[in-house]
Amino acid sequence: MSFEIVARPHQQNFIDWSADKPEVLVLSADLTNSCEVGKWRDTYPDRFFSMGMAEQNMLGFAAGLAREGFEPWLHTFSVFLYRRPLDQLQMSVAYPSLKVRLVGFLPGIMTPGGVTHQAIDDIAVLRAIPNMVIFEVGDATEAESVIDLAHKVQGPVYIRQLRGEVSRIFPKNEPMIFNRARILSEGEDFTLITSGIMTEEALRAVPLLQSKGISISHLHVSTLKPFTDPTILEYLNRAKKGVITMENHSIMGGLGSAVAEVMAENKISVGLKRIALNDTYAHGASQKYLISEYGIDAKALVEAIENILGTKLGIEEVDLSTSRIASLHSSAKVEAL
Repeated sequence: MSFEIVARPHQQNFIDWSADKPEVLVLSADLTNSCEVGKWRDTYPDRFFSMGMAEQNMLGFAAGLAREGFEPWLHTFSVFLYRRPLDQLQMSVAYPSLKVRLVGFLPGIMTPGGVTHQAIDDIAVLRAIPNMVIFEVGDATEAESVIDLAHKVQGPVYIRQLRGEVSRIFPKNEPMIFNRARILSEGEDFTLITSGIMTEEALRAVPLLQSKGISISHLHVSTLKPFTDPTILEYLNRAKKGVITMENHSIMGGLGSAVAEVMAENKISVGLKRIALNDTYAHGASQKYLISEYGIDAKALVEAIENILGTKLGIEEVDLSTSRIASLHSSAKVEAL
């Protein structure tokens, strides 16, 4: 498994995209360079607001700007966009359905910062808020194209964003499409639905599973709310032996829950296996260690299929394609805390 690696795909792309959009403003909560808008600030200093470590005020300020016709894009770590300022997000932004864009970095267990910095329930919380649209990018192409989708939405948008060194899994000329899954492979035994960094992790195992005669439809989902894509229902109905979801999130309320709702409402009777954080907090460590420790890696996918089939496939950890986890050098460690 080999993909092009793109350094900071959001950084310059967002600067270029913003050039002819004077209504676009950036608000930062003291994590400007960590969230790739330091150069944006230097390019458009009159359109940048440093709000300090005061996220509740930042959400209220953004709501006021949106009411005056501006389009504020808030950049900080995912956890600081919804957990601390939840009341302001609900009452000041979501209730009046204002055009505020929440760009959340380091979602799930992508940070060594531990529970204070790990947004493991953000999808669950924000799915429950009326008027919210939720995107999660899975590669550099989506990190670049999600801003066009968010810009077109008339209400609030939350983006689970990637930063730093990001793989380009999908062709640059195939941008994200609103509420439409990407079909990565087709089969009839299993339907595998993944999101975010879990798609790249699943791709470590899928070709090997296919070589063992396992027929898999693999869908990558980047729109988590709304969750009404007819493609998903079509491929859920195709699965003869089971449906599997993989997500960088709690098992409660995220992608797996959304899929379960669709299956129940449409009387799809095959089994569902959700690969996610199993109702637990994580702790501070590298991404590679955490996805293995908490059983949300390629090995977990192989084991899930083996358990459903009731047989061993003879696939060992050493057989799986090498994972590409961006190196976490010393400066990145500081930024991630």
